[in-house]
Amino acid sequence: MPEVHTEEFHVNGEELLARIKALVHEGNIRRIIIMDKDGKELIEFPLTFGVVGVVLAPTLAAVGAIAALVTEATIVVEKSA
Repeated sequence: MPEVHTEEFHVNGEELLARIKALVHEGNIRRIIIMDKDGKELIEFPLTFGVVGVVLAPTLAAVGAIAALVTEATIVVEKSA
C-alpha cells in the first residue's frame, strides 16, 4: 500500500480556487479537504487517477462558491508518496 502524507495550506477566500486548481495539476493528490477558519469541514473530495475536466468541473464550481463565502480557509491535502 502506498505511503500517504498530509499537508495543510492556509489561504484567504480569494486564493482558494486557484490553490485547489494548482494542487490538482500536481497529480499526486489523493484527497482534498477544505475547512473554515474554525476547523469545521466544508467540503471533502477524493481525487483518483484520471479525474479531469468535466468530472472535476462541478467540484471546482462548489469550491468557487465556498471561496466567495469564506475569508480564510485551510486546505488539507493527502498525497501519495
